[in-house]
Amino acid sequence: MFKAFLQLQLHWQILIALGLAVLAGILTGTDAGFLGITFYQLYDFFGSLFLNALKMLIVPLIVSSIIVGMMGIGSGDRLGRLGGKTLTYYATTSLLAILTGLIIVNLTTPGIIDGEPVKEMIGLSENTDQALEKISGKGVGDIVDVFLRMVPVNIVSAAANGQMLGLIFFSLLFGYFLTRINEPQGSVLRNFWQGVLDVMMEITDWVMKFAPLGVFALVAKVVASSGIDAFRPLAVFFFTVLIALLIHFLVTMPLILKFLARVNPIRHYQAMSPALLTAFSTSSSSATLPVTMDCVEQRAGVSNNVSSFTLPLGATVNMDGTALYECVAAMFIAQAYGLELSFATQFMIVMIALLTSIGVAGIPSASLVAISIILAAIGLPMEAVGLILAVDRVLDMCRTAVNVFSDSVAAVVIGRLEGETGILQKQIS
Repeated sequence: MFKAFLQLQLHWQILIALGLAVLAGILTGTDAGFLGITFYQLYDFFGSLFLNALKMLIVPLIVSSIIVGMMGIGSGDRLGRLGGKTLTYYATTSLLAILTGLIIVNLTTPGIIDGEPVKEMIGLSENTDQALEKISGKGVGDIVDVFLRMVPVNIVSAAANGQMLGLIFFSLLFGYFLTRINEPQGSVLRNFWQGVLDVMMEITDWVMKFAPLGVFALVAKVVASSGIDAFRPLAVFFFTVLIALLIHFLVTMPLILKFLARVNPIRHYQAMSPALLTAFSTSSSSATLPVTMDCVEQRAGVSNNVSSFTLPLGATVNMDGTALYECVAAMFIAQAYGLELSFATQFMIVMIALLTSIGVAGIPSASLVAISIILAAIGLPMEAVGLILAVDRVLDMCRTAVNVFSDSVAAVVIGRLEGETGILQKQIS
C-alpha cells in the first residue's frame, strides 16, 4: 500500500495526508501518546522540520530567481512594462477580493444574531493578552516603516530577518545592472547565478518529496490543539470569510484566467494543487514560494523570466485573501459591538485594508496588526481582536492558499500578456 501511495501524483499524496491529519488530530488531541512522548509533540517536531526546510530555501531562491529573471528581461523598457502590469494586477485583484468580502459580510451580518450584537455571547478569547502583546503600539506608522525597509541598510541583515521587500529590491537592482557588466566578468556572474538557481530548484524538488509528511504533521497539530468545538460560537463569521474566499478563489480568479489570460482554469488548478495544499498547511506565502515557483514553471509552463519577477514580489505584497479577511473581520467586530457603519466608513475600511494588506506584510502577526489599524480608524478598541482569535488559525490557512493562488494567476496572466505560448498546454493528471 505504501508503494502504491508513493506512485501517486504529489498533489494526491498531499490531499490524502491532509485528510488523515484531520482524523489523527481529532483522535489524539494534545494528550495522547506513548513512551512519555505525545503525538502532539511528534506533530510539532515533524511540522517544524518541514517548515524549516522550506524557509531554508527562501533567501537563496528569491535572490537567484530574481537575478536570473532580470538577466532574461534585459532592457529597462521591458522591466517597466512587466512591473507596471504586475503591480496593476495585484492592486486590482486585492480590491476585488476586499469588495467581495464587504458584500458578503453585509449580507450575512455575522456580528448580529436575532437583532442583537454578539459581543456578549462570544466573549473574549483566552489568548487575547498574548495577541495584544504582538500588536500593541502598532499603527499606521508601521506601514511607513515597512516601506522604508524596502531599501535596507544591510542586505545580509535584511535576509537574516526575513525582510523580503528589501531583499527583492536589492536583487532587482543587482540583476538589472548585471546585464550592463562587460565580459568576461558578466558571463561569469550570469553563469554563477544560473547555477545557483538550478541547484535551488533541485533542492526544492527533494524537499517536496517530504511534503505529505510535513502537511500531515502541520495540519494534525492544528486540529489536535484547536479541535472542532472552538469554531462553533463563531460559525457564522467563519463561514462568511470562507464563502467570500471561495467566491474569489472559484469565481473571480477563474474568470481572470479565462477571459484575460485565455487559458483553461481547470488546468491551472491542477497545476497549482501541490502549492495550494502546501500553502494551506504552512499558512505562509513566503514558505510556500519554492513550491509555487516549481508548480508555475514546471507544471503550468510559465517562463522563469516572468515567474521570477511576479512570484517573489507577489509573496510579499499581493495578499488577496488577507485583504479580504481584514475587511470582513473589521466589519464583523464593528457589528459585534453594535456600531453602525456608514458608506463612507465602509469605504475607509476598504482603502485601509487594501493598503495594509501590502504595507504590513513584513510584520509578525500581519493580519492582526492590520485589523488593529482598521479598528483604531473606526473607533473600536484593539481588545476586540480577541473576538476572532478562536478561528483565526484555520482561516489563516485558507486565506494563505488564496494569496498563493492569486500570485500564480498573476504569473500566468503576465506571461500571456507578454506573448508567451505553451502556458497550461501540458495535460496534468
